[in-house]
Amino acid sequence: MGKRLTLGLSLGATYFLGRSLLIAEQVFTGKGPSTLYELVYHFLPVVLMVGAIARFRQRLTPRSLAIGLLILSWGITIVTNLPKGWADVVEPDYKGWTLGFFSIASIVPFRWPLHLVSHVGAYLYYFSINLALGHSAFPPHTTAAEFVFDLIWISAMPNFVVFLYERLSRSEFHTQQALHEAQHRSEQLLLDILPAPIANRLRQERTTIADRFEEVTVLFADIVGFTHFSAQLPPDQVVDWLNQIFSRFDRLSRHYQLEKIKTIGDAYMVVGGLPQPSPDHAQRVAQMALAMQQTLVEMSQETGQTFEMRIGIHTGPVVAGVIGLHKFAYDLWGDTVNLASRMESHGRPGKIQMTPATRNRLQADDPQGHYVCVPRGIIEVKGKGQMLTYWLEAADPAIV
Repeated sequence: MGKRLTLGLSLGATYFLGRSLLIAEQVFTGKGPSTLYELVYHFLPVVLMVGAIARFRQRLTPRSLAIGLLILSWGITIVTNLPKGWADVVEPDYKGWTLGFFSIASIVPFRWPLHLVSHVGAYLYYFSINLALGHSAFPPHTTAAEFVFDLIWISAMPNFVVFLYERLSRSEFHTQQALHEAQHRSEQLLLDILPAPIANRLRQERTTIADRFEEVTVLFADIVGFTHFSAQLPPDQVVDWLNQIFSRFDRLSRHYQLEKIKTIGDAYMVVGGLPQPSPDHAQRVAQMALAMQQTLVEMSQETGQTFEMRIGIHTGPVVAGVIGLHKFAYDLWGDTVNLASRMESHGRPGKIQMTPATRNRLQADDPQGHYVCVPRGIIEVKGKGQMLTYWLEAADPAIV
């Protein structure tokens, strides 16, 4: 509204300045009927409007906007209708009122009650100046009822236009607000599916998104026996328990700044070190693995149902990217993923099994020995043959 009102005041000041220059030429050259009195009251709106514009640049408030609108309106509808002499009758300016009211309504189509105040002010000026000069308040060629009827319609039409425009603007504002909220929800949903850096790239790029990471730590977790006892429980109970468990795991992944990749049935997959590389990814994953075990203990106590899980961890290179056109997902590929999955499937309930690569990385990053890694021994791993693996037993409570 401020910009529109400033534009209107600028146009009004330009008009009155132009009129003042024309009148000044007649006054000072004597080549016209204009008087110094007319020059003064035509130049006065220029001063008022320029002052209002300067005020807007210093501080724009609802009150200053209202004053600016009244200056603009009355500058056009009152100042131009001042009597040329004290003996003159002020004639009703139907044309000027109509043109002025509609022009102002076009430039500043807001706050119709304020427009109504400006119209009433113009009419009060007309009545009061005639009464003050001892003239009739109503023009002689029409009845009082007809005159009031004309004034009402001259004022009602531009006010009705402003009222409709305000309603349309308000409706458009609410529509835009609803669209922004829907867009925000859509973007938030995208961020719930994809990591933030990947979501930003997906919005900006149309090419395949695929990155290679030289070292990350991948965790697989599977709830032991969940498929068996889920067949014996109502489906809503199964889904509720699984939702509670995975929701707590999600909070842990955010706490340790890890990236949840997906859930498959009762299995949970998370990774550290991507999409933003981090040097302590192995420690973060180890801490989350221990916290996941504690979460299942708490869940078992709350529900009376015993929950256990196998957890497998491996550290190594992966390829990460977005696949699919519909229901797309951010996923990982590579031998590191397969070996982390093997660590889980070849593990034991309630245990966290890791490869030497993860154990070595933990030792390198944590020379103080906060993590307790116990050799399990050599086991047969499908697709890999015999491997030495380790149990992650515990960690210093101060770092978990």
